[in-house]
Amino acid sequence: MYPTAERMRIVSLLPAATEICYALGLGEDLVGVSPECDHPAAARTKRIVSRSLLQYEGRSSGETSRMVGERLASAGALYQVDVLALRSADPDLILTQGLCDVCAPTLGDVEDVARHLPRQPEIVSLDPHHLSDVLNNIEQIGRTCDIGDRAANVVDGLRRRIERIARQAALADDHPRTVCLEWLDPLFIGGHWVPEMIALAGGVDAMGHPGEKSRRVTSNEVVGAEPDVVVLMPCGFDLDRTRKEATTVTETSWWSDLAAARMGRVWLVDGSSFFNRPGPRLVEGLEILAHILHPNIFLKLPAPTDAQPWVG
Repeated sequence: MYPTAERMRIVSLLPAATEICYALGLGEDLVGVSPECDHPAAARTKRIVSRSLLQYEGRSSGETSRMVGERLASAGALYQVDVLALRSADPDLILTQGLCDVCAPTLGDVEDVARHLPRQPEIVSLDPHHLSDVLNNIEQIGRTCDIGDRAANVVDGLRRRIERIARQAALADDHPRTVCLEWLDPLFIGGHWVPEMIALAGGVDAMGHPGEKSRRVTSNEVVGAEPDVVVLMPCGFDLDRTRKEATTVTETSWWSDLAAARMGRVWLVDGSSFFNRPGPRLVEGLEILAHILHPNIFLKLPAPTDAQPWVG
């Protein structure tokens, strides 16, 4: 725990953790972030203390998958902590994760680097699988930074929004069978908190289960699931990139076998901002998803930067 009179020195190696810090009013305490920490805009002004060892810029979904697969198969790391930058940042606290090798440096990597720092920082690793875990992570960071009451207020506000969506969605007469695709080549369905979000928004996840990892599926499985709604939310992609990549699936021979595609119930969303990162903006993602599934109940349209129907 840290006295409130002292400013902490926090390094966040995870975009979601960076967003949590800003939500808790700890933005000024951040002295280091990862290259992917891009929200809010102020995060982009912080010192970069890690880097990706693969260059994904301009790569298609399939090319990215092959690059990552080859690196993992050879037991190579995908991220590297910049030891000199981290030493210069001199953190009291490092926020990292144990959820995904593809997203950020993992706990073991960070611990190895931290052992060689002149002053040993506290390391907090986040490993959420449900929405409740994300809320608990917010409170955990708050307690670690001795702002537990502030964190409790933030979580209370998020929980009220979640409950409001759930109450309204319960009024729906139907519960659309929904498939959320978190990667397009190969196909992966959304896991962890995504099936829970679908249920809270008044739908039924046709392929996934709450808390389970995202998993690879075949096109035959997607067609066989008979979804009423399909949402494309590739991990790490904003809406513009998702729109460009959508043809990876929409121009395949099996796509027209989907009733959702024939009925115009396919949506593109900003997965990176609102669905992939286990931070406060998942609640905004839930609100977007509720509108997609039940536009007559949730009348407020998402802004064009949040979600768009696919027009093939």
